[in-house]
Amino acid sequence: MQFAILLFCSVCLVEQSLWLPLIWKWRKYLSLLVAVLLIFTNILLIKYYFGQIIIVLTIFSCYRLLNLGRLFRNRMQTIYLYNVSLRSSLTIITLQLLALIVNQLLNFFDVDYTYWLYALSGLSFISAVVIELSTYYNLNKAKINKAVKQIGEIELPSLTVAIPARNETKDLDDCLQSLINSDYPKLEILVLDDCSQNKVTPEIIRSFAHAGVRFIAGKQPPDSWLAKNYAYSQLFNEANGDLIMFCGVDTRFQPESLKLMVKVMLEQNKQMVGYVPINIRANHSKFVANIVQPSRYCWELALPRWQFKRPPVLSTCWLITRQALLETGDFKAISHGHSPESFYARQLLRHDPSSYNLYTSSEKMGLYSFKSLAEQRATAIRTRYPQLHKRPEAVVVISMVELIVLIGPLIFLATGLLHHNLLLIFISGISSLILIINFAQFVTLTNRKFAVLSLIMLPVAVIYDVGLLNYSMWKYEFSEVIWKGRNVCIPTMRVLPQLPNIVTPDLVQKP
Repeated sequence: MQFAILLFCSVCLVEQSLWLPLIWKWRKYLSLLVAVLLIFTNILLIKYYFGQIIIVLTIFSCYRLLNLGRLFRNRMQTIYLYNVSLRSSLTIITLQLLALIVNQLLNFFDVDYTYWLYALSGLSFISAVVIELSTYYNLNKAKINKAVKQIGEIELPSLTVAIPARNETKDLDDCLQSLINSDYPKLEILVLDDCSQNKVTPEIIRSFAHAGVRFIAGKQPPDSWLAKNYAYSQLFNEANGDLIMFCGVDTRFQPESLKLMVKVMLEQNKQMVGYVPINIRANHSKFVANIVQPSRYCWELALPRWQFKRPPVLSTCWLITRQALLETGDFKAISHGHSPESFYARQLLRHDPSSYNLYTSSEKMGLYSFKSLAEQRATAIRTRYPQLHKRPEAVVVISMVELIVLIGPLIFLATGLLHHNLLLIFISGISSLILIINFAQFVTLTNRKFAVLSLIMLPVAVIYDVGLLNYSMWKYEFSEVIWKGRNVCIPTMRVLPQLPNIVTPDLVQKP
């Protein structure tokens, strides 16, 4: 094993030499050489020293290979590529060294394998309890417990509903139809055509002009802006309301929805609020349709976010006062961020802990979201990697923690049953039950009705979510993430856009 550690450390040192100033200019070719050495080293380790620690080291090495692939692909701005690749390399190697140190200590003290199982099952139990307590707290905080007061129409502030639209079809038509049926007295509806490639989008918007919907011709976003944020910025500049609601074309409203949403905001004295809609599933026969959206809600509402000043948010539908937007820097402050609503919520909470909250819509409020499985999956791919700050080292850690904490108890339970270990059966059984019920809560929250099938969805949901996270990373790092006809990798990853090939007249061969 000493030889394995020596070999591993040697390859680590060779890898770190890539960021030396004299070596950096040859990074594309030397990264390929280091990748070959890393693969060869891991093959030797697996062949001669196979065990739990080698499996862990190999998993981390896969992400080191991905980081080396960044250097070989060489498609990012040089300074950005240097900083992010060096950071990832150092972090992943440090994690591997820590794993080796822990393994050596366990071998030195001759810790029995059973104690490993007890430790991991105990960690899973604590995590399950924390998750359930956080879920209870967050869902209780999101409930509208008080009846909405009878606020007079004259007291209601002016409201602008701002909708960015690009390459839309019937969804936009249905969304606008539900808005013009609203009974809100001081309502302005703005729709920005974000340089659509089809003719349908502007035609739909103009067809609602007689109903008071205002059309805005969008401008092409600068390279440093995410298109959605730039569309939000243009909408904000055109908005006249004291309150501004941002929502997508997949949102549907009942006639009284806007009035109830604003009244809740006023009664609770909030400067910004978000709402969890009732999901209308477009793919009722799809098993996966009950996985993607509930998993999205899990990430926002099952973690102790409020305790870390990172409140739960959703982009489906959120309201903010004009004054709050101006005080937090307008959209210029978050030009290339994937979650502007998260940024504004954090900024407001720093000054006033009661200025923001996320609420759940009820049947009475009538806020719905109609998003197909394909759209849910595309949204997850677009947002998952940026949520982890575009760091491969964060992806590997979150993936392993998610699998150990959420699926581990089921594996420990099976192991306990196999070896007739009552203590392991009890601890892992309780953990499994808590986590299964917890996920069923989010399936129920998504559709506002309980589904018996949700009690067996947890393992599939976890594996699917980990797969989506890693696929999102792969698409951002080595491919394209196309959102409504645009490659969002360019502003997000500082990818150098490829210019079209231009044939100059001097190079054209004469017949």
